[in-house]
Amino acid sequence: MLNMAKPTPREQWIDVNGYRLWVQIHPAPASPDERAPLVFLHEGLGAIGFWRDLPARLARQTGRAAVVFDRRGYGRSSPCTEMRQIDYLHVEAYQFFPPLLDRLNIQKAVLIGHSDGGSIALLFGAKFPQRCTGIVTEAAHVFVDETTLTGIREAVTAYRGKLRPRLKRYHGEQTDAVFFAWADTWLAPWFRAWRITDDIAGVQCPVLAIQGADDPYGEPAQVEAIVHSVAGPARPLIMPGVGHAPHLEAREAFTAALVEFAENLKE
Repeated sequence: MLNMAKPTPREQWIDVNGYRLWVQIHPAPASPDERAPLVFLHEGLGAIGFWRDLPARLARQTGRAAVVFDRRGYGRSSPCTEMRQIDYLHVEAYQFFPPLLDRLNIQKAVLIGHSDGGSIALLFGAKFPQRCTGIVTEAAHVFVDETTLTGIREAVTAYRGKLRPRLKRYHGEQTDAVFFAWADTWLAPWFRAWRITDDIAGVQCPVLAIQGADDPYGEPAQVEAIVHSVAGPARPLIMPGVGHAPHLEAREAFTAALVEFAENLKE
């Protein structure tokens, strides 16, 4: 039986390509084998804190270590000094995520990505299939849809009210840069052409694609496209009455789905 005591997470800075990334590691409970860790990739406005206690809970329930980090430009990590281009998620998946795993001595991982983080997880899994044991996407995007654009326009309005103070708790002085890098990129006319369905065809590991049926930032067609684009076994999970953050809005059902997914992985 797994030790259900709550271990203390380890926190550290990791230097990657000239940036300092803030990393939090929840150790795995004692288990007879060393399983691939869970690595979390946050959303486009997110940070470590957006996951709440999910990494710690999943570490205890799956027997796998859980790694959470702030991408460059987010949370406590270094500000991002580059202007975003149409391939900004590819850059994260191909140039920054692999060396982070290397510095953490992670050869293979189970990736859990929310929104932008889910897109990064799929891109990484296709480019480096030998390093992925499984991928869980939560509200990930693989193309630009009208629901996404409408939701972002509404977020721009909300940012002038209560949204900015809420985000500042996580991003501090980087808050405006985080928000407008996300909103301005997705709303730019040149970004309408963004689509990664062909880019993720190389994903060979099992995929669980989750989305809330009432997600204001994406249509169910996103999940359908993910399932039909990847090469490996993929299962859709549309959660009724749930919005953009199933891990918060349907906490127990989301956790149960991830635990079941992790238990059925071979490594």
